[in-house]
Amino acid sequence: MFFDLIQKRRSIRKFKPVPVEREKINRLIETALRSPSSRGFNPWRFVVVDQPSTLANLSLAKPHGAAFLRDAPLAIVVVGDPQASDVWIEDCSIASTMIHLGAQALGLGSCWIQIRRRDHDKIKSSDDYIKELLSIPDNLAVESIIAIGYADEIKAPHSAETLEMEKIHFNRF
Repeated sequence: MFFDLIQKRRSIRKFKPVPVEREKINRLIETALRSPSSRGFNPWRFVVVDQPSTLANLSLAKPHGAAFLRDAPLAIVVVGDPQASDVWIEDCSIASTMIHLGAQALGLGSCWIQIRRRDHDKIKSSDDYIKELLSIPDNLAVESIIAIGYADEIKAPHSAETLEMEKIHFNRF
């Protein structure tokens, strides 16, 4: 089941105008909270967004690669506490991946929107824009946004032939 899940998962940027059911949202929240974390520090926080106006504002977080969020029925903003762990970025990335896989398992599409180290405009970072929009405390940092919903596009799985096997080494590089 797991291998079928990872073979079929693709980044989805077009969503049907159908809300995600509360039961599925709760499963995604549980998935995020069960994510592996170095030394069990759990430096992540999650902001679940389903208000269309807030999703529209989030879609403006950066000039490229976030616009499709406007039409997503759900987003999970993955936030980390840099003071809680020296590997908060890795832990938040793991949580983001777990949310992706959870969405796929629930029959939903998803797409990662990178926020950390991205700019909203020439003056403000994407991180600062989102923290202001969602009232996130200044001591926290936004890693990513995961757009989630029922896919309104079909993407074939990546074939085994396209896997970059030349990047695999055994015992030595």
